[in-house]
Amino acid sequence: MVSNINQLLLRNIELLEGKQPLLINLDANELIQPWFDYYPDVEQITCFNNQLNTHQRISKQDKVSTFFDSHYQSDSIHDLVIIAFPKSKAELAFTLAMIAPVTDENSYILVVGDNKSGIKTLAKSAPDYIEFCTKQDAARHCLLYSIRLKTVSTAFQLEQWFSHYQVDVNNQQLTIAALPGVFSQQGLDKGTKVLLENLPEQISGSVLDFGCGAGIISVALAKQFDNLDLTLVDVSALAIASSKESLKLNNLTGNVIASDGLQNISQRYDTIVSNPPFHQGLKTHYAATEVFLAQAKNHLNNQGQLLVVANSFLKYQPIMEQAIKQTQRIVNEKGFAVYLAKK
Repeated sequence: MVSNINQLLLRNIELLEGKQPLLINLDANELIQPWFDYYPDVEQITCFNNQLNTHQRISKQDKVSTFFDSHYQSDSIHDLVIIAFPKSKAELAFTLAMIAPVTDENSYILVVGDNKSGIKTLAKSAPDYIEFCTKQDAARHCLLYSIRLKTVSTAFQLEQWFSHYQVDVNNQQLTIAALPGVFSQQGLDKGTKVLLENLPEQISGSVLDFGCGAGIISVALAKQFDNLDLTLVDVSALAIASSKESLKLNNLTGNVIASDGLQNISQRYDTIVSNPPFHQGLKTHYAATEVFLAQAKNHLNNQGQLLVVANSFLKYQPIMEQAIKQTQRIVNEKGFAVYLAKK
């Protein structure tokens, strides 16, 4: 089934002319072949994604160059760029700054997104980078704009885009770094705060931080408990880069892995801990977390424990009880519940 965004782009395929097109964070599987059919002389389609699951789907396409990273770099100048409108204004500015070095005054830049994504405010969302924007089309509950970038005098440097903040957790001072688009970019979120205030008395050995985001949970655990062997995992390259930076700022070490769910996790752990995301894009999305909860037992050592915080209305406890029978709700406060399951 062709997504609404790809239907809108295909409807405007005459706008997609370019020898070296660059697609930013588009789930463009259904778009690629019709594009090559319409433009047989296209030299190379480049697809950049900072979400591993989308990258893996695109990477199966022929005649497409794919990149998964926190940011895109190239010596090429792309004559066409199509950007999926991101979930935050900060990430939009980050993305526009990122593509500035790989475009010039002749590059045609399109931005596409769902009507409810905030794209209607595109012209005002990144005033430091957008010189003007024009609506090209609206269909399938989506909008398509063309934009012209302002001239950017400074080179793109990833380090300049980290937000840094201090947070005190259990009498330990933590320094956290987060890139735009990463959960808890500006501070400690309520759910993680409830989790960290209600930890078991002892955590030791190997720890897997699932959906690590900016790495707050891992940093807090490593500060409170000695000699932890940390593994941090997330589907987002922005989160991977942020967690690595947070570990570095706190003089900690850990293995930081990009993975779609537990796909790239092979070992077992004494503790798995998570504040799992339940939003994907614009819609509430539970499936990834439910799969994680069901599979977590397979990645726990004997006597291992699974520690999860979630909004109180989410029915995660029955899933955990089915997978790991010994499950209890430790606390329910401020709209969040903390669950502990022991293998």
